[in-house]
Amino acid sequence: MLRIIANRALVAIPTLILVSMMIFGLQKMLPGDPVLAMAGEDQNPQVIATLRLKYHLDEPVPVQYALWVRDILHGDLGASLRTDVPVTRLIAQKLPVTLQLAIMAMIFAIGIGLPLGVLSAANKGRALDYGANVLALTGMSIPNFWLGIILIFLVSVKWQLLPSSGYVSPTEDFWLSIKTMLMPAFVLGAALGAQLMRHTRSAMLSVLRSDYIRTARAKGLLRGAVVVKHGFRNALIPIVTVLALLFGELLAGAVLTEQVFTIPGFGKLVVDAVFNRDYAVVQGVVLVTAVGFIVVNLFADVLYILLNPRLRRS
Repeated sequence: MLRIIANRALVAIPTLILVSMMIFGLQKMLPGDPVLAMAGEDQNPQVIATLRLKYHLDEPVPVQYALWVRDILHGDLGASLRTDVPVTRLIAQKLPVTLQLAIMAMIFAIGIGLPLGVLSAANKGRALDYGANVLALTGMSIPNFWLGIILIFLVSVKWQLLPSSGYVSPTEDFWLSIKTMLMPAFVLGAALGAQLMRHTRSAMLSVLRSDYIRTARAKGLLRGAVVVKHGFRNALIPIVTVLALLFGELLAGAVLTEQVFTIPGFGKLVVDAVFNRDYAVVQGVVLVTAVGFIVVNLFADVLYILLNPRLRRS
């Protein structure tokens, strides 16, 4: 088991190198010069030259990349070209916000998608199956920003049950933080739950057609035990894959949802940085997001091994 995990971790190293090269290279292809924006309206040549020297922008691109990687290995992601605030500090401020939103959204997604997917597969062709599919298609079709606006109008403005926007840290007021994040988490979780329901249903249908399921039914086992114990357990591996991808997607930042609910997370940070041509912030956020994707998928690989004993002997 440890050998398999070590192999997966080793594969992540060239992936990270390739991702870092793509992040740095594509960033350089964006139009505009951040130094000119930093220099102000006068654009004094001496100021411009000083800024280029400070941020190593006078060096060739390969040298800039090498210096960037060197700083990363020392835990330094650079500083914002606009505010001169260290990128690591900005990420440390925004990452907990995005993590809280992602975890709460996944709770909603799992609570919606898994039960509906299992029930839909177990009742294929019946009214429950059609109803679950209608709900799933509806959840995937409704835009997040529209659902967010409707929830704000109904839940916050009309019924005054939850805060309409903003963010409160759990360390300041735990319950107010949960209340503030409930609506945006539900908006994201509903859409992800619809996707998860479709994947769960597909995986369950594939398993329920297996020979060992027919054998279990022939032995007279209860229908619920066959579906949950024998069916759902063996359908978990593709479901775990989907969950890992969905959670990684959330880590990248739900831009529209964060904008609607005024949540200061990764999505808002990277959008502002792109508009301001703040290269260091964009590179740092995208790199951390890529690392998050890799870590989540590595965790999924560990779950595969725990769920499927045959992989431990491979």
